Amino acid sequence: MHSTKTFSSLLTPHASLLTEFSLHPATAADAPAIRSLVYAARINPTGLEWRRFVVACSPDGMVIGCGQAKPHRDGSRELASIVVAPAWRGNGVARVMIEHLIDINPGPLYLTCRARLEPFYEKFGFRTVGADEMTPYFRKLSRLARMVGFVGLGKERLLVMFRPG
Repeated sequence: MHSTKTFSSLLTPHASLLTEFSLHPATAADAPAIRSLVYAARINPTGLEWRRFVVACSPDGMVIGCGQAKPHRDGSRELASIVVAPAWRGNGVARVMIEHLIDINPGPLYLTCRARLEPFYEKFGFRTVGADEMTPYFRKLSRLARMVGFVGLGKERLLVMFRPG
């Protein structure tokens, strides 16, 4: 659990339809909750380095959402691991996390998402890109997704999106 004292200078309360929540940089203590959210959402579980994450917490300190900006060897950065606990979805938690991650990570960002989420990410300035606009990491990932598919996607396509920054 997170104490207000520990994060008093970083704590940012946001009004939610469900209740209020706070957003702060993750700590080592948040790592199990981050892993749990990511695995439950059946999204890419690689690169879950807690130091890159922000977490959203309920008033009682429960981690209800997470997200990160993940660097890749080719120099690209990815908005990744965006997850909100099911009971908190639709209450602005993802929007606040994404806006915060964009603010603290200026410049170009990529993301991968299920095709049905394209309209959501377009609201933040992301657009779907073809292989000719992808960095080597995302070209390889996109090619792999087309060849073998990803567990949990079913017939849904995986998109690569880009935000120039």
